[in-house]
Amino acid sequence: MRRFGRTVSVITAVLLAGTLLSSCGGTTSADGKVHIEFFQNKPEAKDSFDKLVAKFNAENPNIEVTQVNPPDAETVLLTRVVKNDEPDIVGMGATDTFSILSQSGIFEDLTGQPLLDRVNPAYVKQITDVTGMADITGVPYATNANGIMYNKEIFRKLNLQVPKTWDELIQTAQAVKAAGIIPFYFTYKDDWQTNLSFNALGPNIVGNDFFKARRAGETTFKEHFREVAEKMLALLDYGHSDNFGKTYADGNRSFARGEAAMYIQGTWAIPELRKTNPDLELGFFPFPTGNDPNKVNLISGVDTLLAITQSSKHKEEAAKFVEFLLQPENIGQYIDEQTAFAAVEGVNQDDPAVAELKPYFEQSRFVDFADHFIPAAVQLNSITQSFLQNHNIDWFLNTLDTEWDKVANRRQTQ
Repeated sequence: MRRFGRTVSVITAVLLAGTLLSSCGGTTSADGKVHIEFFQNKPEAKDSFDKLVAKFNAENPNIEVTQVNPPDAETVLLTRVVKNDEPDIVGMGATDTFSILSQSGIFEDLTGQPLLDRVNPAYVKQITDVTGMADITGVPYATNANGIMYNKEIFRKLNLQVPKTWDELIQTAQAVKAAGIIPFYFTYKDDWQTNLSFNALGPNIVGNDFFKARRAGETTFKEHFREVAEKMLALLDYGHSDNFGKTYADGNRSFARGEAAMYIQGTWAIPELRKTNPDLELGFFPFPTGNDPNKVNLISGVDTLLAITQSSKHKEEAAKFVEFLLQPENIGQYIDEQTAFAAVEGVNQDDPAVAELKPYFEQSRFVDFADHFIPAAVQLNSITQSFLQNHNIDWFLNTLDTEWDKVANRRQTQ
């Protein structure tokens, strides 16, 4: 059931800007075809989805799927929801925006549907953990991972082993620095890059159950995140001379050219690195956040889920397209092109650059990104960027608590 009123006010409050698109949800047109709109938020995935859409349309002559991928897609989507102009299918990450839309009754409850039969239950749980709902309102499709990339050639040259613990990570960084090489290439001019270490340290040191307790007002960042903050600061000793002057794009080019030994990054960067250096000897290991390697989990979350809107007039055809995307051949093509991982069981990512992550997937030793649980209005990225510049841990933790409470109070009163 759609729950408007207060929830629409919440969605409106989330909007920072909006570009309203003309209505182009699913219809049956004069050509006799059912027209389905597939709205997704990843510009880098547009070409991959275009190929799959074309294949589906060719196999289903009575259905015409159109992909829509606007700039600032989440803001556009929220604006359209307020205007009762939802697409038929939405592809997006398991983020706070998805949670708001799910709680507002925008998406179909897919609990018990065959679409979920082949999906890894751990990723399904991530969906319900993020929304706080029993209803399953999206089908996990593609996932990604956050960890530490390393240059295998540099590691061989310095006779270094892949670190398995926090102490070993710092020792490795010290050895690299002593050799006159940049240990970590930080790209903190882009504020979203500053939360990569936060996303790894928080879930492993504190645990994502913290966020359930924080929603309930039972705990605070100040109580539990000091070690996380201390370790974030400690890493800064092993960057380069311009940590806050380099962007994500700068880092991709520089790391690909061999200018640093390690790169705290997500798997999404791998295709970009290879554009600069197709022959880069790249490895990727989970961020060793503590000194017991058996307690270190890979950070992996739902990068793209597929949700069907309640307002769609063609839910059966929409579900048929989702089922098509979930077929092993099709999701296999997608993850190969995107260097992503499949939420569908039995579909593996065989790229050698991420081979060291495979055991963590096989053993389900992965946990979700911390920022998936943090409301966008808290402005985690800008707070984290400021903290890494001012080095004030008390300010950082107090600000996170203050901004969290502000957002929670606004949502309760709207």
